[in-house]
Amino acid sequence: MKSAVLGAAIAALCASASWADTIKVGVIAEFSGPFAIYGKQYKEAIEVYVAKHGNKAGEHKIDFIYKDVGGANPDLAKTLAQELLIREKVDYLAGFTFTPNALAVAPLIDQSETPTVIFNAATSAINKGSRYFLRSSYTLWQVSVPLADWAYDRGIKTVVTAVSDYGPGIDAEKAFKSAFEKKGGTVVDSIRMPVATTDFTPFIQRVRGQSPNAVFAFLPGGPPTFGFTKTYNENGLAAAGIRFLGTAETEESNLQALGDAAIGLTTAYHYSGAHDSELNREFTKTLAEKFPGAVANWASVGAYDGTHLIYEMVKAAGSDGPKALEAVKDLKWESPRGPLEMDPETHTVKQSVYIREVERDNDTGLLVNREKGVIATVGDLGWTQ
Repeated sequence: MKSAVLGAAIAALCASASWADTIKVGVIAEFSGPFAIYGKQYKEAIEVYVAKHGNKAGEHKIDFIYKDVGGANPDLAKTLAQELLIREKVDYLAGFTFTPNALAVAPLIDQSETPTVIFNAATSAINKGSRYFLRSSYTLWQVSVPLADWAYDRGIKTVVTAVSDYGPGIDAEKAFKSAFEKKGGTVVDSIRMPVATTDFTPFIQRVRGQSPNAVFAFLPGGPPTFGFTKTYNENGLAAAGIRFLGTAETEESNLQALGDAAIGLTTAYHYSGAHDSELNREFTKTLAEKFPGAVANWASVGAYDGTHLIYEMVKAAGSDGPKALEAVKDLKWESPRGPLEMDPETHTVKQSVYIREVERDNDTGLLVNREKGVIATVGDLGWTQ
């Protein structure tokens, strides 16, 4: 009964705001704790987009309201979404770094018909939870399958997978393993590491003891990725001929801290701060000018393109949720990361996946993820799994 009352309240409040001149967007992200950098990067990217395009979409002014979820906390994410929908009367939701947080709000956005743009959470199954989800980031299947194919084609025949034991990690493991074995490769061991672990030495030693050609890793962004990559370097896996394969493990926020030991690490991902395009140079330049010391990474480009989606929906439909979804179901646009198009079935962007290798830039002296190859127009390869 309580759920039904809540649903009616949400629907009524959203309907009453459907013709408002100001459209409100609630952003649920991490603004405190170990992952606070991602909330900061989302907010900075939104402000870069607004600086370029203004604070109006069509005839509507857009206001962003930020709420701090702290980390992977689905109960709090749900509470914050309820507050935004009922008290703040928002018309759109956005943010969502972690899969459990996104899944927690699915029933609410179904009840209220609120388009919700995911800036990161990368488990394929999320978007099956509600048709009101739109993902401007990527999925683990989308980047892991191309990496497995690329690795096998370049002579890597044996791999150990080492992933964090939660939804995205399991997605990454399954995606890489299925594609790699389909090509003819062998996954000699599949290691699942507790999400909360801070000591990666036992797992790295287990990898080294099996002498594979490579280790494929996935961990949540922030301290875990830095810790695993640092431990890989310190334990001499590269010197032992065990190549590092990953996705976001060399992301730009942590890259300089890894030092020269990161040179040669290979990842497959949908964005590099060093992407060679005029639009990306404009994006990174504006970001650095507005926020000295800021670096462009997956978080900033996910929020930037997510903001573009919101502006296009608002322009076309105001706060009419179903009409907004229809307006962008197959939208195409040019992003700082390259060409994007929304998939009308999966509601995840189709995009290029780049094979990247860490090297030191001759001009700046900084470490960069240099694009060495591209697989164009890749959709969510995990949607039918």
